[in-house]
Amino acid sequence: MLEPPRLAATMFLWILAWGWVPMTESAIGVNWGTVSFRKLKPSTVVDLLRDNKIPKVKLFEAEPDVLKALMGSGIQVMVGIPNEMLPLLSSSPAAADLWVRQNVSVYMGKGGADIRYVAVGNEPFLKSYNGQFQNLVMPSILNLQQSLVKANLAGSIKLVVPCNADAYESSVPSQGAFRPELTQIMTQLVQFLNSNGAPFVANIYPFLSLYDDGDFPQDYAFFEGTTHPVTDGSNVYTNAFDGNYDTLVAALSKLGYGQIPIVIGEIGWPSDGAIGASPMDIYIFSLLDEGAKSTLPGGFERHWGIFSFDGQAKYPLNLGLGNKELKNAKNVEYLPSRWCVASPSSDLSNVANHMRIACSVADCTTLDYGGSCNGIGEKGNISYAFNSYYQLQMQDSRSCNFDGLGMITFRDPSVGDCHFLVGVTDKGSDSSVPRITYHWFGFTVVKYNGRY
Repeated sequence: MLEPPRLAATMFLWILAWGWVPMTESAIGVNWGTVSFRKLKPSTVVDLLRDNKIPKVKLFEAEPDVLKALMGSGIQVMVGIPNEMLPLLSSSPAAADLWVRQNVSVYMGKGGADIRYVAVGNEPFLKSYNGQFQNLVMPSILNLQQSLVKANLAGSIKLVVPCNADAYESSVPSQGAFRPELTQIMTQLVQFLNSNGAPFVANIYPFLSLYDDGDFPQDYAFFEGTTHPVTDGSNVYTNAFDGNYDTLVAALSKLGYGQIPIVIGEIGWPSDGAIGASPMDIYIFSLLDEGAKSTLPGGFERHWGIFSFDGQAKYPLNLGLGNKELKNAKNVEYLPSRWCVASPSSDLSNVANHMRIACSVADCTTLDYGGSCNGIGEKGNISYAFNSYYQLQMQDSRSCNFDGLGMITFRDPSVGDCHFLVGVTDKGSDSSVPRITYHWFGFTVVKYNGRY
């Protein structure tokens, strides 16, 4: 992991640089994801946003309890539509009408939510999807636009499509172009956005370049200068973001829309779960850690938040929004201060299966190589796994049994930067996360398979 002082400096330099990005409204927002085992009440999160003077939030889907909490808050909202809904929305104008009524219109009006954008899909052109959603985007947009017109909302709500940076490519920024198979649909999309006064939304992650390529210069992923600059004619690029951004501008220019406003839909840096993990931020990804996200890309996927799962600031960051540093969530209701650890008197030679099951249910990604708990030793790893599971089970005493290998302690077992968590009691009231149950040690284990 990288040290907090460097993270704060990176954030500060990013905010200074943000002034030159030609956005429709220059402001810092956050992505609010909810794929978590331990959810704060939406009202607590909205208070957290307001206390930190964060004016904009991007949601990955229209969750009723979240949108209700945002009503009357004055926070501008971008509501997302999952890719999985595109087949229906692209083929059925009636389905589009219903979606707008149930997820937009009902929350608007005096004292309602300030919804400004609807994000149609989430990175639907990603290479790894192999074109699965590619031909569904424009039909979905056209149906949804007509639905907004019928609801008299087309003048105030814009449709956008968050695109991953792999939609465009080039060896140098000035030669940027959209992938050949996307040229036609990108032309249609940008024409639509331009005619409706909507921005192009791009998600740019310097960290992923660093994570995926062991030879990628680490300093090039930050804003502090680099010993590995990229020279493109008279332009010299000292960080990955600037180079990526100009590649996008060049790609848009080739389509004749180089002046279209650009919004950065996601940019961030995970704080744990990988070597080089730390936060960056606009819309910053993400507001809170999400411990139920898939770890298929890497353990870092659960650690993008600038706040931990319980709304506590990870770093003394100044977002340039009026506060000198982040403010923590208030009135968070924690479980009692007790933990589950490996019993010192037990033979732990047969613990592997217990750890495997515990970590298949709970979040153990901080134990990964490069994580904050990677160096606490074998018994420490066992205790961390046991405790993560125990807290997820709301400290049910039976969940610390592990065939007699676990014990409950009232002494905090945290070591250095490795924090053994205590769960929260104020879970979100509405959970749409699918569950898988196991029967283990005579009681039921519940696994939440979150995704987006």
